[in-house]
Amino acid sequence: MADLSGGLEPLPVALWPPGEAPPAFQYSPDNVAGADGDTDPTEITFPGCSCLTSSCVVHVCSCLCHGENYNSLCLRPTEGEEGYTRPVFECNTMCQCGESCHNRVVQRGLQLRLEVFKTEKKGWGLRTLEFIAKGRFVCEYAGEVLGFNEARRRTRAQTAKDSNYIIAVREHLHSGQVMETFIDPTYIGNVGRFLNHSCEPNLFMVPVRVDSMVPKLALFAATDISAGEELSYDYSGRFHNLPVTNREDKSSEEDNRLRKPCCCGSRTCASFLPWDRSLFSTPDTCSASSPEPVSP
Repeated sequence: MADLSGGLEPLPVALWPPGEAPPAFQYSPDNVAGADGDTDPTEITFPGCSCLTSSCVVHVCSCLCHGENYNSLCLRPTEGEEGYTRPVFECNTMCQCGESCHNRVVQRGLQLRLEVFKTEKKGWGLRTLEFIAKGRFVCEYAGEVLGFNEARRRTRAQTAKDSNYIIAVREHLHSGQVMETFIDPTYIGNVGRFLNHSCEPNLFMVPVRVDSMVPKLALFAATDISAGEELSYDYSGRFHNLPVTNREDKSSEEDNRLRKPCCCGSRTCASFLPWDRSLFSTPDTCSASSPEPVSP
């Protein structure tokens, strides 16, 4: 069986149909430094925990200061939180706990059998070849980590026919600061680059940190997913796929001319793919804290 990852993932990534393949790109299971060199995602800046057990526990492990992250490989549901996600920090390279620690999930890479396949209307897509329980980690959205200026340059250089893979994630901190992460898997990326948008997706994205503040953009199952189902997430990055508010849904006629049509076919389809207005703006008018992530 063909393996799109070339043996770089723990499990092979299947490809369908036989004899066809998506446009060439360099496969990387992890984020890499972008061409602008602003950020090195491989740098280890976090100190490790000093737990000498096979698996870390809350109130003892420094990596679990925000509470337990996972329950039997599934992301622990949020409790009493609305509209935002709690920080997720996994044990890292410097930690003294074992590789079997329950707080090491996303860093283990692909653990499910997935297949890249050709769709009827949406180009290439990604589906699962096995059942996925709600909350399970599915895959990462990995690629080049870019600075804002390079992300904007690449976005504005695209033509109407080009696929846009760049995603912007903006995290609003309690201090009022906004942390921005731009990932572009156009030239270097992993299986996550084949995920299509849906207005009623079965995955949701959570930034997960392991060795540094540069997050891994991890995709988890929003519901139980049957074998054979296409995998998708909302490119706008809605927290746990909560309903869109009226303010978020508004767009001008000029915006719609720049946006691409949505072909998800869901009952609540918004007709257009989400997009990030700030990456099309001039330096004088762009806002670094625009709430709308760019659509891959």
